[in-house]
Amino acid sequence: MRPSAYSLDQSAPPVPPTGSAGGQSEHGDLWLLRGRLTQRGGPDAESPGGSGAEGALFSAAEPAMPQLWSFVLLWALRTPSGGAADSGPSAAGSLVWGPGLEADVVLPARFFFIQAVDGAGQNFTSSPGEKTFQVKVSSLSEPFSRIWVQVLDRKDGSFVVRYRMYASYTDLQIQVLLKDQNVAKSPYILKGHVYHEGCDCPEPDGEVWAEQMRCPASFPQIQRDLSAFPRVDPQLNAHEIPQRFGRRQSLCHYTIKDNKVYIKTHGEHVGFRIFMDAFLLSLTRKVRVPDLELFVNLGDWPLEKRQPHEKLHPIFSWCGSNDTQDIVMPTYDLSESVLETMGRVSLDMLSVQGNSGPPWGQKNQTALWRGRDSRRERLELVKLGRAHPDLLDAAFTNFFFFKHDEGLYGPLVKHMSFFDFFKYKYQINIDGTVAAYRFPYLLAGGSVVLKQDSAYYEHFYQELTPWEHYVPFKADLSDLLEKLRWARGHDEQAKRIALAGQQFARTHLMGDSVFCYYFRLFQEYAKRQVSEPEVREGMEPVEQPKDDLFPCHCHRTQVRDEL
Repeated sequence: MRPSAYSLDQSAPPVPPTGSAGGQSEHGDLWLLRGRLTQRGGPDAESPGGSGAEGALFSAAEPAMPQLWSFVLLWALRTPSGGAADSGPSAAGSLVWGPGLEADVVLPARFFFIQAVDGAGQNFTSSPGEKTFQVKVSSLSEPFSRIWVQVLDRKDGSFVVRYRMYASYTDLQIQVLLKDQNVAKSPYILKGHVYHEGCDCPEPDGEVWAEQMRCPASFPQIQRDLSAFPRVDPQLNAHEIPQRFGRRQSLCHYTIKDNKVYIKTHGEHVGFRIFMDAFLLSLTRKVRVPDLELFVNLGDWPLEKRQPHEKLHPIFSWCGSNDTQDIVMPTYDLSESVLETMGRVSLDMLSVQGNSGPPWGQKNQTALWRGRDSRRERLELVKLGRAHPDLLDAAFTNFFFFKHDEGLYGPLVKHMSFFDFFKYKYQINIDGTVAAYRFPYLLAGGSVVLKQDSAYYEHFYQELTPWEHYVPFKADLSDLLEKLRWARGHDEQAKRIALAGQQFARTHLMGDSVFCYYFRLFQEYAKRQVSEPEVREGMEPVEQPKDDLFPCHCHRTQVRDEL
């Protein structure tokens, strides 16, 4: 049954999960309380473009929604108003849950959550202190475990813990401590083999893997994109797509056969293949992917501009648009950040959660934007900022497309850390060459995002609702200042929108969701193939990286091919 909605300031204490005692339960029960928050209605009647709908009410999402592990904001909202709990956190009462407590959920950086709860069973809604909880991850069979652990304070009473394994272990122990006391059901033992990211040990049954990952049965954007391609003929595509696009565009022709990846490139500029290569290799290390052939567009702009009544060719792109028919994947930026979390990147969906700036009431009330000159509307944005510095701080960090206008819109300003963006209450998301790929991180940062109306979209846009997850403004920026003034004048509603956007990102844009999206996309696409995928002439294998220092010994039982 769907829980009833309740207002943001409701003061009812949290209700323990079914079968729990004193607010404590197995993390499996807690999954049932995960919540992507859904705000009912839009802005009130005074808001620009408002609908006069009912006030901001939130409710838990239906069980069919993806990611059972993220309910912390829903739980925290039920804490009595007035800020943090009155006493210090309770080791027995605090909550621990998430995919990083499951041996079978293999991610580049595994993660789980802690919610600080006091002795009276009330959740903290502000930080009890960055060093409140200590986490130790080790192998019971290996005295010198090569594992890097970070505890990130989300400043709302909850913490995200991430750890990256550089070798595979058996019987991994995760100890969560509060002043040397075990928290909740700590220590957690991940029994059996726990594989690290570099281990080539795919689960042979895709549906078993999808269940372990808590993948949804489908994604709205996948169904929308593939509806234009009820039949896919790899044989015809292998001949027609290179003829049509290969001379003017940069494409990768991939075949996945027997869970091995093969490639042939078309075009001059194919360096971005490294992002797709890396993700395909990572996915096939984790699960057996159906045999398939696909063409990946390495450029910014989606390619297939034919109308549905014409002959369409399936092109996979990182960005879609309203006037094209490309099949959309998570962007290369988001995909790489998942693979390189706790690796060579510093900006990812987990790091943002630990660097979301000061509390809402302490954030700078000026809107912020930084970027390069990749669209004319960005010139207008900087112009608006100069005319209204009390509302908008917008400046360029680089000129490339409109160098002749640098004298008008310069001088350039220094790059600022993305984490410093969240010192500001209002974030502007405006297109670059296509959709601005910073959008997931802006949503996760705890500021309210004002998003430009756009013909471009990423894989998750269809699940977002204007005035619920972000504040929209017109493509020509003509109402941007009006929307900024509205946000300033309706602070509580703006805060609710910021929280709903943040919770959406925490629930739908994490690493497990990205892997699920790719797998479901390939799975559904493979079903539509009407001829056998082949390793074509000119294709070369994309080899799995070798790790001689920490080799992996796969213990899974492989599914025997049917004769």
